[in-house]
Amino acid sequence: MNRRHPCLHVLLALLLAAPVAAERAPPLGQVLAGEFALQQGDLPAAARHFAEAAQASADPAVAERATQVALVAEQPALARRSLARWRALAPGVPAMHGAAVRLALGQGDQEDAMDAARALLALGDPGFDVLLVVLSESRGDAAVIARSVTRGLFNDGALPARLSAWLRWAGVARRLKDRPLSERIVDEGMARFPDDPRARLLVIARLREAGDLPAAREQLQALRDGGGIPPELRRVAASEFARQGDLRSAADLLGAGEQDDASLGQRASWLVTAGDRAGLQLLYAELKAGGAVPPPPRRLLLGHVAESLGLWDEAEHWYQGVPHGAGSDLALLRLASLNDQRGRPERAIERLKDLQSDTSADGERVRDSYLLEADILERAQRAEDARRALDRGLAVFEGDPVLRYARAMLFERLDEVDAALADLRAIIDENPEDAQALNAYGYTLAERRGDFAAGLPYIERAHALQPESAPILDSLGWVRFRLGEREESLGLLREAWERLKDPEIAAHLGEVLWTRGDQDAARAIWREGAAIDPDNRALRRALETFQP
Repeated sequence: MNRRHPCLHVLLALLLAAPVAAERAPPLGQVLAGEFALQQGDLPAAARHFAEAAQASADPAVAERATQVALVAEQPALARRSLARWRALAPGVPAMHGAAVRLALGQGDQEDAMDAARALLALGDPGFDVLLVVLSESRGDAAVIARSVTRGLFNDGALPARLSAWLRWAGVARRLKDRPLSERIVDEGMARFPDDPRARLLVIARLREAGDLPAAREQLQALRDGGGIPPELRRVAASEFARQGDLRSAADLLGAGEQDDASLGQRASWLVTAGDRAGLQLLYAELKAGGAVPPPPRRLLLGHVAESLGLWDEAEHWYQGVPHGAGSDLALLRLASLNDQRGRPERAIERLKDLQSDTSADGERVRDSYLLEADILERAQRAEDARRALDRGLAVFEGDPVLRYARAMLFERLDEVDAALADLRAIIDENPEDAQALNAYGYTLAERRGDFAAGLPYIERAHALQPESAPILDSLGWVRFRLGEREESLGLLREAWERLKDPEIAAHLGEVLWTRGDQDAARAIWREGAAIDPDNRALRRALETFQP
């Protein structure tokens, strides 16, 4: 097959699948020869045969097919000839003008491309839709001409007079890597159509991104309360509420219109994250109100909401009602977690084993089953069984970084430091940009081997990859403190604590504060950490050292 066409099999499938209508039968010999050439991958020959068939036929579908084959075959002369026939037979068809734009772009003819694009725009929305696709699909040298066409038509004021069209045009400019034009279209569109709800949502998003959350919140609430959010923008506006941290308003707005599994699931996710029990109760009642037996995806969602409300029996009922097939792997995983929460670890592990033996289950769900099994076993003081569970998982998912990382952390808690470092080293060798593994490797070298200087470069690499990660900030601050960089370490540890209330971060921050003479602040931080997990190893050590 011709190596110049890496997607040739896809294009051939589309061309072969397109039936030829029969207004006046085209020359059968040419059509059959063209079909055979397509099947053999000989595109130039196929283009010649179909071009001859198009000239002899009054059927525009034959001319259309001839043009498409010639364009794919990169035969511009045949494409022009077939296109001319197509134009004569069907002058008002958007696809024909789209092919003219595509041919002109491929030949680097900006003037012809502009003319064909204007002809498409003159056809209204159908032509506009075709033009968006043709320009967006341009690659290589054709994309250079497409950028000029996109810019020229905007400068000429040729776009439809509505913001939604301008925003789609901005998307084309962005896909063509003309970011300045894309941003200009958005800015001018917002100024020209200020009352369009899309423009108002863009203004709100920019206020939020600029840090003016009160103004963004006020304008978003005004837009909602004024009834200015049309149904097609409800999801966008709800997501903006969520980005502003108002998850209940996000869920309420999304619930105001017609619902599907995606919207119901998103509402549940927001309400669970917000810990909004009242909102979850209302959603649960809504989900159950249908009367008919809910389909499997809805049963999964009902189980999730019931579980979030602590309705264990009802959650178990919904999860057990998911039949084998799509979603049953997740139902088994949730049933195992549910049994674990109810103090029934053996039943939980039975469910996990069922999932692990299901050859049709999603691989990620099966992998997660080994992680959950190991966690349940370790909490039951069965660390060796937990390790065996992870070993079984790695036998199935060889080299999986998530399972390997979990085993490394288990080794570390078992004081098998060499084994922990070996697993972390293997992850880093496979992926040198795994920030989590880099941080754990560096921290383990420092904390468990006492080699702070050796551990620091790994943590610094992790920090460069994820500068806002609280665990990485904690590691960096703690190791620099142990290396004598006390001023910088305090700022890093404070930032880590602000981002994540974690007992190990509390232990480190408290020790830095204590050594600076601020014992009251250290005690306050340690109390907060102990309220989260009084058995944390680092926190216990700090308390024993400084408050014996």
